[in-house]
Amino acid sequence: MAKSDLLIPEDRIEKSILSLRGHKVQLDNDFAEMYGAETGQLVRHVKRNSLRFPSDFAFQMSPEEFSDLKCQTGISSSWGGRRTPPWAFTEQGVAMLSSVLNSRRAIEVNIAIMRAFVRLRQILSTNKELAAKLDKMERKLGEHDQHFQVVCEAIRQLMAPPPTAKKGRIGFYAD
Repeated sequence: MAKSDLLIPEDRIEKSILSLRGHKVQLDNDFAEMYGAETGQLVRHVKRNSLRFPSDFAFQMSPEEFSDLKCQTGISSSWGGRRTPPWAFTEQGVAMLSSVLNSRRAIEVNIAIMRAFVRLRQILSTNKELAAKLDKMERKLGEHDQHFQVVCEAIRQLMAPPPTAKKGRIGFYAD
């Protein structure tokens, strides 16, 4: 299948996967957009089928998590913006959504999303394997080859996830 034939571009799906509470998740509004549905409609289906969505499949964000999300993404907190915390779906929750939403588009979108989660796991696995190989090579060479040590450190820096910025205080403060 050509990239132009895809229902949802792969990079669109991958960019919507977030890390929350130690899980890779996607939010209800991203699903609704991809499914061509309203967020409220999707949430109603989830609530009507709550037994299919235990907390390790789907959960509603806490007010604190929602506040952080609004700060990061610029979601409006008054008139016109979302007022309730979104639902987050793990990979298993995504699979369960296909049993609740039976439209052809929902099924096709879910297949694309599941493939994106698999690709993400493969990428993470590859990085772990590369790190293990680097460790093994460093142990073999020991301290003898400092040039190799520099190369290994550079590769590790490229593999590391980007650092999260610490929130600074905003405004004027008298110390």
